[in-house]
Amino acid sequence: MPVVLDGKAVRDAILESLRPRVARLVEEQRAPGLAVVLVGHNPASEIYVRSKVKACEELGIASEKHLPTGDVSTEDMLFLVNRLNQRRDIDGILVQLPLPDQVDEQEVLLAIDPSKDVDGFHPISSGNLMANRAGFRPCTPAGVMKMLEHYGVPLAGKHAVVVGRSDIVGKPMAMLLLHANCTVTICHSKTQNLAAECRRADIVVAAIGRPAFITRDFVKPDAVVIDVGINRVKERDRVVQMFGDNPARMAAFEKNGSVVVGDVHPEVFEHCAAYTPVPGGVGPLTIAMLMSNTVASAEWRLGITP
Repeated sequence: MPVVLDGKAVRDAILESLRPRVARLVEEQRAPGLAVVLVGHNPASEIYVRSKVKACEELGIASEKHLPTGDVSTEDMLFLVNRLNQRRDIDGILVQLPLPDQVDEQEVLLAIDPSKDVDGFHPISSGNLMANRAGFRPCTPAGVMKMLEHYGVPLAGKHAVVVGRSDIVGKPMAMLLLHANCTVTICHSKTQNLAAECRRADIVVAAIGRPAFITRDFVKPDAVVIDVGINRVKERDRVVQMFGDNPARMAAFEKNGSVVVGDVHPEVFEHCAAYTPVPGGVGPLTIAMLMSNTVASAEWRLGITP
């Protein structure tokens, strides 16, 4: 039977390891501080921000939300970010994406002080990752590495294929695996013979944003499959094709009119050595690593060695 890589268990272990570090910061100086900027009313973003704030509360991290209206200008966003940059009690700044069309997203992200870039998206953070220097790593790829470490998945000398080349997941994921001494192939929508490339992999990381795209033909039997995708499927025939023999999933579809699936087809899970489920796999680790980056930022800024 394949091993299920449970992201909730890894998340809990990460958060438990942070509790004494937060307690020490509070005792010796102050609580870590995270500022989250959420523009307008995006239901998915609002849910995600609530999860971040809740995680802060449970750990003892001081968090605050800034809620500009949906018609905010780039200039107003830059003013807010610069004000947060200057505050000594704020260790991390997170601007929830996407931003409205009238806002220059790149200009706003570039304005964040790199020493407070707990999302790990700033070009300076990207450069530190490329050079394998200390710095913030993007939360989702960093969470995947924690997952692989937690379950003792060997990396050195293994062939990893990353399907997806985004700046947020695909590229940093490939670089982290490379620094762990994997041989890494990055694939994407223009890759020829994509299934054949994936079948060569000991580790497949699916981050392409297409529901159930990676099928059994893409994966060799002893591969470890990491599914980063989060997609909502509303077509009943597709849900039946994927989950017709899973009463719980079908019941969820009947109740909600949709189900959440990853980029990996469920048929793969009976064929590989280990896999991350969706939901409950990589997803829980993203916020855990955001907490980890925020605590590390506070320690660095306050001169406390973890």
